[in-house]
Amino acid sequence: MANNDIVSGFDDEKDDSLKITLQKGGELAGCLVLYLNGYIDTYNSNLFQKRIQKAIEEGFVRLIFHCSGLNYVSSTGIGSFTAFLKTVKPRNGDVVLLEIQPKVYEVFQLLGFSQFFNIQDSLDEAIDFFTEGDVGTQLGMFPKIFACPICSKKLKATKPGRFRCSECKTILAIDNAGQVVLG
Repeated sequence: MANNDIVSGFDDEKDDSLKITLQKGGELAGCLVLYLNGYIDTYNSNLFQKRIQKAIEEGFVRLIFHCSGLNYVSSTGIGSFTAFLKTVKPRNGDVVLLEIQPKVYEVFQLLGFSQFFNIQDSLDEAIDFFTEGDVGTQLGMFPKIFACPICSKKLKATKPGRFRCSECKTILAIDNAGQVVLG
């Protein structure tokens, strides 16, 4: 199925620096898998945002970005992902990032954004995240205040995921049950 068949006008404007292939998220309503191939920087981030905004306007608020083909993301590119998150959250949506290459994930971490995004290892896990909902949030587990296991700094986690301690910069992970481990 062509991208324009899934999201009307999606491929009207394209940029060879970032190829995007769309796939519906199975039977899950409002779910879209976006396979990213190339890079996102200051020069192509506006077009990237415009194209994804078209998908959001058509009701796709559960966005799964498959990042295995994404070789580079600048801080402006990360700003794009943050904008998508801010747009879909009020519509009961979310953003999941899959198979992020280590050098791209490092940029998310360095800028302190890794804690805001749900990062999964497989497409099945990403779809499960949307179908099961956020178990910890349903149980009233989040937000959770806890002490960093390394430096004892008080931290707040709004949802399960991986993030960096603001004090000692240790990478931590918190699961749906609120268990904190070194990440």
